[in-house]
Amino acid sequence: MKLQPLPLAFYLRTDVVQVAQDLLGKTLVTTFNGIRTSGRITETEAYRAPDDRACHAYGNRRTARTEVMFQEGGRAYIYLCYGIHHLFNVVTGPADTAHAVLIRAVEPLEGLEYMYQRRGLKYNPQKAVPTKLTTGPGAMAQAMGLHTRQTGASLILPESEVWIEDNYMSVSADELASGPRIGVDYAGVCAAWPWRFWVKNTPFVKK
Repeated sequence: MKLQPLPLAFYLRTDVVQVAQDLLGKTLVTTFNGIRTSGRITETEAYRAPDDRACHAYGNRRTARTEVMFQEGGRAYIYLCYGIHHLFNVVTGPADTAHAVLIRAVEPLEGLEYMYQRRGLKYNPQKAVPTKLTTGPGAMAQAMGLHTRQTGASLILPESEVWIEDNYMSVSADELASGPRIGVDYAGVCAAWPWRFWVKNTPFVKK
């Protein structure tokens, strides 16, 4: 059975916390220059405007960088962190909502050799795949070939270079873990919100 990208309705839901949980177990796919890489999503974080101080669109702040967050859900929001790491987010909610889910890690499925090359690692199919290959949002985006030039890209259109496949899999409640988001200490009380979600039974999660 050929898998299809998640439908627009999946992304237009207003509960970004629920969307962040529902993305776990789905398959993130990229295809650049005919090279397909994919991975099972194992870790996410939810960000919600306008009340979440950790969200780039806190207070409905609109800038050249965050403008894509105010578009209709189902688009990529990729920004540069510390001038080095390209971080991949999924825009959710109706237009002008400005919610997003950060994809923090995936479990590699396809295109391993290319993932290693992008990460500057030596590929050896005889050895176990190191968790550092796709764990952490910067490493994950690099391994998948994601870059700020894809920000604003549709995750739904057939000609998209990046999308999330509906593999008809979901993570059960007993497989799901949650806790505070990482690296948002500046966000005051919002820093303690348990809006980071991950799959328990995989090593491909940031410890």
